[in-house]
Amino acid sequence: MMKRNLLVLGLTVLLSACGFHLRGTGEAKFALTEMDVTARNLYGQTVKSVRQALVDNGVNVHAGAPYTLVLAREDETQRTASYTTGARSAEYELTQTLQYEIRGNNNLMLMNDKLTVQKYYVHDSNNLIGSDQEAAQLRQEMRQEMVQQMIMRLQLITPAQLDQLQQTAEAKAKAEAEALEAARQAEKAQQPQQSPLQLPIQ
Repeated sequence: MMKRNLLVLGLTVLLSACGFHLRGTGEAKFALTEMDVTARNLYGQTVKSVRQALVDNGVNVHAGAPYTLVLAREDETQRTASYTTGARSAEYELTQTLQYEIRGNNNLMLMNDKLTVQKYYVHDSNNLIGSDQEAAQLRQEMRQEMVQQMIMRLQLITPAQLDQLQQTAEAKAKAEAEALEAARQAEKAQQPQQSPLQLPIQ
């Protein structure tokens, strides 16, 4: 029994030294304490998983948050990577991409980026049910991996960084509005002025 305890303790120390942590027990903390999450497909599995992951990490997800994570576009592609002998089986490459944005006050975009996950699986024409089940399981794992990547990226963002990006976005929007107004005024000034109507003298 003593040897077993020492073995378990030794493995725990070794795994900790390698940086291994059980899911949800990592030392990384979210600097962002509140955030809203929205997507084109509000009822999709990805946005639900992202919301839940944020909540699990202590983030208050609500509509009145100062920052909004927008899952702008989610795509999946599949292509044939290789064929086996007799062309009865083929290896397929699955690629899932997720384009996202973080928006602040006045719906100004503060940052945007894209996540990509790729996996391979073998489609066996002699075992269609098994191949389809494997592909479905693989898609689920890819979505989970994508959500984990999203959470890791969000953990690196601080409110100070977003505040600075908000100021930059507001200054840019103000400069664009002023430039547009100046262009309108210049165009108006170039328009010919209508001469006053002169009535004939009787």
